Amino acid sequence: MVGIGPGSPLDMTFRAKAAIEASDAIVGYTTYIRLIEPLVGGREVISTGMKAEADRCLDAVRLASLGRKVALISSGDAGIYGMAGLALEIIEGQCGNEGQGPKGIPFDFEVVPGVPAVCSSAAALGAPLMHDFAVISLSDLLTPWELIEKRIGAAASADFVIALYNPRSKGRPDYLEKARGIIMAHRPGSTPVGVVRDSTREGETVLVTTLTELPVDEVDMTTMVIVGNSMSRAFLNYIITPRGYKGVRF
Repeated sequence: MVGIGPGSPLDMTFRAKAAIEASDAIVGYTTYIRLIEPLVGGREVISTGMKAEADRCLDAVRLASLGRKVALISSGDAGIYGMAGLALEIIEGQCGNEGQGPKGIPFDFEVVPGVPAVCSSAAALGAPLMHDFAVISLSDLLTPWELIEKRIGAAASADFVIALYNPRSKGRPDYLEKARGIIMAHRPGSTPVGVVRDSTREGETVLVTTLTELPVDEVDMTTMVIVGNSMSRAFLNYIITPRGYKGVRF
């Protein structure tokens, strides 16, 4: 499992690059394969579109069982809304706790960490995550919306900074608006909000706004929305969430 970072080659770790270069097969979502195209070389590539995560993991496990060196890639960090969990579940189901394949073929599994989009987006916004924060996906493909609503309400009432993955798509255009309504039940409309689209990729845009002024209709699946807590404040084009240092002169 290799986390390739948010998109820019500059934000891929040395370890991730080395893992891909050491592989003889690469498996991943088509868009992510394009992001690492210079590293593909003459390696076998298996790519699929959206909603084929299980197929990709099964292909990677199959190749690894044959003794191949496989790089199963995810954007950001593979353990944060990535493929690491599903791949491990498949290995668990096929191999059991002894780590042996269905034909008794041993294989190793390693997760290579990557820079998650929540971190690269926060960096573009300055310092919004300097205190406790919650990360919530608004996609209900695998999680019921009722549970997502409950988590948003809990995070908002506990005064966490809230980072929203998958905030809005054509299939669920109203979820971000619903999330904003839940959050505004616990904090004022003047709360600073950061909106980062295509973090570190070509065409990246960064906006600092407020809960009230959040341009919901301009947000899509490649956008990260970070909502400040009660202490967060905007400064120029940045957001600061104070850590609470005492005795420091400003």
